[in-house]
Amino acid sequence: MPTQAREHTPVDWYHNVFELIDMRSFSNLWFWIVLAVLWSSTSHWVLGVPWDMVLRAKKGTNPQSVIDLEDMVRINTNRILYIVQESGLLLAGFLCFILTVLGLLGFVYDNEFAQAVFLLAFPMSLVGVLSYRTSTTIQKKGLNGDALYKYLYRHRVITQVIGMISIFATAMWGMLQNMTTGALGG
Repeated sequence: MPTQAREHTPVDWYHNVFELIDMRSFSNLWFWIVLAVLWSSTSHWVLGVPWDMVLRAKKGTNPQSVIDLEDMVRINTNRILYIVQESGLLLAGFLCFILTVLGLLGFVYDNEFAQAVFLLAFPMSLVGVLSYRTSTTIQKKGLNGDALYKYLYRHRVITQVIGMISIFATAMWGMLQNMTTGALGG
């Protein structure tokens, strides 16, 4: 039997990359991993402060942990308020522009990638506004100790509610998209 020469087909780099990063977002495992990591991280980092640091300070067994928490909250609230004061209007306008473009591309022009990014970005913009309001309140009232813990807890719970609603809405929309796309033949 003669040996047959194998044909060497060039590797289609673009095809491989877009197969790995499927632009049909809701059927892609990576999108759901990003969604889970995004909300897990957002819930854990309250105003840029890790939640375990809040719990450690709340126990009160180590006075240094209370000082560290209050310093970290002060630093992060000052940072958030400085960014808003310096470029808040510009950031708000840019964010509204980006969200509008994503919303139009996604839901008017039926671009699934834009829908996915919008469903990630819009709820995070709500968390951003919540962080600004929380920072303002903490600084105005000069919260520390138990009052600070309660306010950080309140912020975390509201963030988690936004996250649950976002994950639910994204999952429902994603299932609808997958069923519609599957019914139409891909």
